[in-house]
Amino acid sequence: MTRIDATPVAAPRRLDSDAPREECGVLGISTPHGDGVAQLAFFGLFALQHRGQEAAGIAVSDGNRARVHKEPGLVANVFSPETLAPLAGYHAIGHTRYSTTGANAERNIQPFLVETMHGPLALAHNGNLINAPSLRDELLARGFGLTATSDSEVMTLMLAAAGGRSWEERLERTLPAWKGAFSMVLLASDHVVAVRDPWGFRPLSMGRLPHGGHAVASETCALETLGCVDIEEVRPGEMVTLRGSECHRSQVLAPQPHPARCTFEFVYFSRPDSTWAGHNVHHVRQRLGTQLAIESPAAADVVVPVPDSSIPAAIGFAAQSGLPFNDGLIKNRYIGRTFIEPTQDIRERGVALKFNALEANLSGQRVVMIDDSLVRGTTAGPLVNLVRQAGATEVHLRITCPPITHACHFGVDMGHDGDLMAARRSVDEITEHIGADSLAFLSLDGMMQAVAGQSAGPDDGYCNACFTGDYPLAVGDAQAKLSFEGVLA
Repeated sequence: MTRIDATPVAAPRRLDSDAPREECGVLGISTPHGDGVAQLAFFGLFALQHRGQEAAGIAVSDGNRARVHKEPGLVANVFSPETLAPLAGYHAIGHTRYSTTGANAERNIQPFLVETMHGPLALAHNGNLINAPSLRDELLARGFGLTATSDSEVMTLMLAAAGGRSWEERLERTLPAWKGAFSMVLLASDHVVAVRDPWGFRPLSMGRLPHGGHAVASETCALETLGCVDIEEVRPGEMVTLRGSECHRSQVLAPQPHPARCTFEFVYFSRPDSTWAGHNVHHVRQRLGTQLAIESPAAADVVVPVPDSSIPAAIGFAAQSGLPFNDGLIKNRYIGRTFIEPTQDIRERGVALKFNALEANLSGQRVVMIDDSLVRGTTAGPLVNLVRQAGATEVHLRITCPPITHACHFGVDMGHDGDLMAARRSVDEITEHIGADSLAFLSLDGMMQAVAGQSAGPDDGYCNACFTGDYPLAVGDAQAKLSFEGVLA
């Protein structure tokens, strides 16, 4: 259905390059009637588009044969009525990709689909295995040929070679070898299986479709788009089998005593209308802003967000501080991942391609600018300058999470420690570098108070390693994102 080769795809030019890179979105659907399952998968992936914009794919099975269509690009560009029409069946999985292991190349687009002695198997994965290098070497030593450079292909081939009477049994035998983050969906000939790592790094939820069948997805917003009811979280270490109207849940890995949900899902990644761990994302972001105003108030005239993920936090900051909330930056939502190389004159305008300042709201004002994070520090300075050029007399930058000082090894591409501005500079040095009048980050305790309603501590159930360097499991084997690219170049 689709051509997969080793030709690298030109990476989208990211004009908001300071943001943490999106992860991936996964989706699984099983219906008893098979009416439009590919179309359901399309709309589910459309709701997960924010989790990855490099590529998208859908695999469908009709009980005998599996088909896949996947290409680089956004969901709406990859799929059309013509490409969806051949994807007939009862069961489907889908994926929206941002590469966290392996380059942005066609060979790495998911779902991976292979033929095995047990029938077709397709896999889509959100997360990152820190022991992927040793697992990959083991497959190569056993004579397997690998065509991609992602840990997801490693997982697919390990399952294809596993012994057992069913895919669930093969999964149970294989799962203990995987160390790291995985929220994953599998497509077999006649059912869908979803499984989540025992730390619960990445989100995964399930629900019942309104006209029969079930679905699983990275975020509840996708399930709600499909009209699902009885939505609940897939537990860490749990495996869910969906076969039409049947749904079977089993605990196949013991949950870790200290779960490690990614706090960045609340700070930045998840859509604001999603719910995770019993908390609505929008409400958590408002609380982040409220806590930030308590910890780091500013003598100012107006609070403005850096759209879009910082809007709820700015609302919370304004309400707590008694300052008016207003728009100060207007975002062009369609240029951030363009494949078109800008001219030198356009490139020099930097963030002005992504944001326009509202001079009428900023001129003569002392501005508190709310942003969700400061990673590499490449856009904070230009944004401060943009607000000043619009006439702001002061610019006070407030960040809704602590300084990011360590790389993530569990599925978020933040770069390496040396890329992170807060790992190299003090707050005062960053303030001077970006040209702000003041800069403040939310404390770790304050962030956890907003996220979990309690002080930060070992039992909070969240991974804060990017802020603390305290990883929930050893990351000594973790490799750089492109570490497997040396051979398959």
